[in-house]
Amino acid sequence: MSERTQTDSQQLLRRLRDTMAEEQKGQARLDKITHLIADSMSAEVCSIYLFRDNETLELCATEGLKAEAVHQTRLRIGEGLVGRVARSKKVINTENAPSSKGFRFMPETGEEIFSSFAGVPIQRLGETLGVLVTQSKQLRKFSSEEIYALEVVAMVLAEMTELGAFVGDETGLTALHQQSVLFRGTSGQEGAAKGSVWLHEPRVVVTNLVSDDPKEEKIRLQNAVDLLRQGVDEIVDKIADGDKEQTEILKAFRMFANSRGWLRRMEADIDQGLSAEAAVEKEQSAARARMSQVADSYMRERLHDLDDLSNRLLRILTGQGTDTGAEIPKDPILIARNIGPAELLDYGRKLKAVVLEEGSVGSHAAIVARALSIPLVINAANITTEALNGDPILVDGTQGIVHLRPDDNVANAFSEKIAMEAENQARYTALREEPAKTTDGKIIDLRMNAGLMADLPSLTSSGANGVGLFRTELQFLIRNQMPKRSELKNLYSRVLEAAKGKEIVFRTLDIGSDKVLSYMPNINEANPALGWRAIRIALDRPSIMRMQIEALIRASNGRNLSIMFPLISQDSEFYKAKELVDRVLSGEKRLGHNIPNELKVGAMLETPSLAYAPEDFFTAVDFLSVGGNDLKQFFFAADRENELVRRKYDTLSSSFLTYLKFVINRCKELKTPISFCGEDAGRPIEAVCLCAIGFSSLSMRPASIGPVKHLLRRVNLEELSNIMNSEIASGSSSVRTAVEKYIKSI
Repeated sequence: MSERTQTDSQQLLRRLRDTMAEEQKGQARLDKITHLIADSMSAEVCSIYLFRDNETLELCATEGLKAEAVHQTRLRIGEGLVGRVARSKKVINTENAPSSKGFRFMPETGEEIFSSFAGVPIQRLGETLGVLVTQSKQLRKFSSEEIYALEVVAMVLAEMTELGAFVGDETGLTALHQQSVLFRGTSGQEGAAKGSVWLHEPRVVVTNLVSDDPKEEKIRLQNAVDLLRQGVDEIVDKIADGDKEQTEILKAFRMFANSRGWLRRMEADIDQGLSAEAAVEKEQSAARARMSQVADSYMRERLHDLDDLSNRLLRILTGQGTDTGAEIPKDPILIARNIGPAELLDYGRKLKAVVLEEGSVGSHAAIVARALSIPLVINAANITTEALNGDPILVDGTQGIVHLRPDDNVANAFSEKIAMEAENQARYTALREEPAKTTDGKIIDLRMNAGLMADLPSLTSSGANGVGLFRTELQFLIRNQMPKRSELKNLYSRVLEAAKGKEIVFRTLDIGSDKVLSYMPNINEANPALGWRAIRIALDRPSIMRMQIEALIRASNGRNLSIMFPLISQDSEFYKAKELVDRVLSGEKRLGHNIPNELKVGAMLETPSLAYAPEDFFTAVDFLSVGGNDLKQFFFAADRENELVRRKYDTLSSSFLTYLKFVINRCKELKTPISFCGEDAGRPIEAVCLCAIGFSSLSMRPASIGPVKHLLRRVNLEELSNIMNSEIASGSSSVRTAVEKYIKSI
C-alpha cells in the first residue's frame, strides 16, 4: 500500500473522529461523513445505508445522489447490489453497475449517471449494520487499496453506529440495545421464564477507534499478543501429559495465536489509522462474517478459535476482564454464545433460564439444563451482540422464542402465560400423592429422569415413583479428568440414600456422539450418532465400565440396585456387558464387600434391530426401557440435531406406534418388564397414547409428571386405544388429529 494511501486513510479517520466529537445532530453527522469519504476517495458519490429493521435497508445519507431520496429509498436484504452486499457480507466492486447481476435501478436517487460501484458491508462482530457505497461516473474499478480503506472506514462506522452516533428524530434511527427484539431459536428445554439478562462473557466496548501514532499502537498490539501467546502456552503446558486429542486441539489454537498473517493484517489496519483495539475487532468481525458463510465444520472450528483469540486479545488491550464488578441480578437469565456443562452447573439453580447462540438439543448444556429443569433456547443468532446486562427478557423454551426488552403488551401477555402455568402447577401439586389412575382403572407408574444430586428433591415434590433413568455420564462430563472410583461410589451412595427406598435405574456411561469427554480421544466420525458411542465404547474400554460397576455395587451396600446398558443393538452386546457385571460381582464377593440385596440388569431399546433379538435375550434381561429419543431418530432416519428434519416425523404416526406395539407384545409374551423413557413420555398427549398401546411405566423430566398425571386421570385408555386402532386400520398416517379430538371431548 502506498504511503499516500496510508496518509489519506489516516487523515480521513482523524476527520471522522473529530466529526464524532462535535456537538451535532445525527443527520448532520451522517451528511458530513459522506462528504468526507467522497472527498477522500475522489468519488462523486458516497452513500450510507443502514438497517431500518432486520430486513430493510434505508438510504440514510448521501453525497452525490438526490437529497430527496434520503430516508425515502429502501431496499430489502438481497435486493439490488446494496442488498446483495448486506446478505453476502462481501464487497461488490464493479466498473459497470447497471450490467451487474442483481442491479436494481432506483430513479428517485438520480444514480443512472454513475457507472462504477463499490459496496462494503458495515459490520460489527459478524452482524451487518448497513452498507457503505461509493460511485463514480467513469468506468473504473476501485483499487484494492481503496477498497481496503473503505473497509477500515466501514469498521469505524459500525462502531459509531453501535455507540449511537447517528441516533435522532431527524434520522429516524433509534439507539441500539434499547428497542424490543424478538429472537427465534430452537427449544432445548421446555418452560417459560421472565428475568434479567446476565452475560456469561461481558461485552468488550471499544471507544478509542482512531490513533494518531501507528508506531505506538503496533507496540501496544505486539505486547498484548505476547501476553496472549504466553497465556496459551501455559494452557498447553498444563495438559501436555494429558489426552493426546485435547493437546492437538490446543496446539492448533496456539498455532493461530502465533500466526504472522493474523498479526500482519492487524498491523496493516493500524497503519490505516485504527487503534490496536479497533484493528483487533475489525479482524474479529471479518472472522465472524466468514464463520456464518462457511459450511465446513473444520473451518468453522478454526474460525471459532480465531474469534476466541480476538476476545482474549481485546480484554488484554482494554483491561476489560470477565470480572467487571457487576452483580448478578436476582432473576438471572444467562446469555452466552455457548457454555460447558461445568460452567453451567457453577451457576446452579439460581438461573431462571439459559439462551445460547449456538448449541444443540443433545449438547452438554442442554443435558444440564434439563437436569436443572430450567428453560433453554439454543441457536438464538446474534443475541450476545444485542443483549446488555440487566435487560428485561422473556424466554419461551417450549416455542424456542426469546423477547429481549419486550414492550408492555408482550410482557403482560407473557406474565399471564406464566401465571396460568403457575396455576396449573398448583393443580398438579395437589395431585402429587394421588395415583396416575385412568378412568377405566389402569394405574400407570410415573418415574423421573435425573443425573445430579440436585435432582433428587424432585422425587418428593414431583410425586415420582422412582428414577427411571439416572444419567451417570453427567459426572464425567463436568470434569476435566476421569473421576475416581471412590468419588463415584460416594455420589451413587448419596443418590440411593436420597431415594429413601424408591428404585433408581442407573444407566451406565452413555458418551460419544454429542457427549464428548475432553479427556478421552474424540474420534472424528461422519455420522457420530451411528458411531462409536455408549455400550460400544464401554465394551472396547472395559476398564472404565468395570470401575463404574464396582462403584455402583459398593454404593448399594446391601440395598437393591438396578443397572441398564445404553444403545444395545444386538443381544451379544448385552451378554458381554452382563458378563462383565457378573465378574465384578464375584470379585466384590471375594473382597468381602457388601453386595446388593437384589441386582436387576436391563437394557435400553434405542435401535429398531433389538426388537427382533432372539427370545433368549428377552428372558435374559431383567427389564427393557425404550429410549424414545434415539429410537425415533433411527426409526425415521431423521437426525434429532437437524432442525430441517427432526420435526417432520411424529411420534403418533401409525408406523411408529405399530412398531412400538410389536415391541410391547413381544415383551408381554416373554414376560419382560418394559417402560418408555424420553421427551415424548413427558408430553401429555403422547404419554396417554403410549399408555393406550400398552406401556404401564413412563420416565420423564420431573416437571412433566404433574401434567401427564393430570391428563391420565381424565382418560379412558380402552376408549383411546379403540380410537387409535380404528385410525391405524383406516390407513391414516397419524392418529394425532383423532386423539386430540377425543381429549377435547373429555
